Amino acid sequence: MKPQFNVTIIQSHLHWEAPEKNREHFSGLLKKLGDTDLIVLPEMFTTGFTMNAKAVAEPTNGRTLEWMRAHAKKHQAAITGSVVVVENEHFYNRLYFVKPDGTSFHYDKKHTFTLAREHETYTAGNDRLIVEYLGWTICPLICYDLRFPVWARNTVDYDLLLYVANWPEKRVSAWDALLKARAIENMSYCVGVNRVGSDGNDHPYVGHSAVYDVLGERISAGFEGEFIETISLQKETITTLRDQLQFLRDRDSFQLV
Repeated sequence: MKPQFNVTIIQSHLHWEAPEKNREHFSGLLKKLGDTDLIVLPEMFTTGFTMNAKAVAEPTNGRTLEWMRAHAKKHQAAITGSVVVVENEHFYNRLYFVKPDGTSFHYDKKHTFTLAREHETYTAGNDRLIVEYLGWTICPLICYDLRFPVWARNTVDYDLLLYVANWPEKRVSAWDALLKARAIENMSYCVGVNRVGSDGNDHPYVGHSAVYDVLGERISAGFEGEFIETISLQKETITTLRDQLQFLRDRDSFQLV
């Protein structure tokens, strides 16, 4: 178990529907990395939030997953972010979590964004992903999932909840509030990584990527514009505060049907 866990958040613009350009762009940004354990990239980091899935979708072991494996090995750090994937003639907004040894896990976005008609293009996932890594239990989710607290509910005592996103400027105050709320209610570190710039539909994004501690205090410095920041998370902080406050022990028991 690693008592101090370093998370690197990368807030960047994205080239619209240009996977190779985006891989090259992030390869350049990753050259600036220092010591880290986990690298977090935005939602659909190779394309932007596109509904033109047929033009950009990759197979299940496509070039972006290969790219993620190569960089995880090179930097000896896990890397995560979502990409457009096609499998069995269905399109998915799929998050990959890739460890340095090349082991990969995936999560298909549960809550497709109906306002943008994402549900008409992408098939929703049904299973939440919980990853064990360096003694830390991690729950990675995607963008619109942030609005649904039951899906993030900490029933397994995870240590880190993270969201990758393309969350637009006009609703960024909700992003700020909900990231903080998810940290507080789950007594977990909460990481949210968003993009900046404008997409192919002229929707502007201002970032507000952030890391919150188990009491909902923002412990990252960056906010708007492009930046790379590495934040150290402390396992002792989680265990101490959970033992002192015991909020998770009082959670309601129920089952979804």
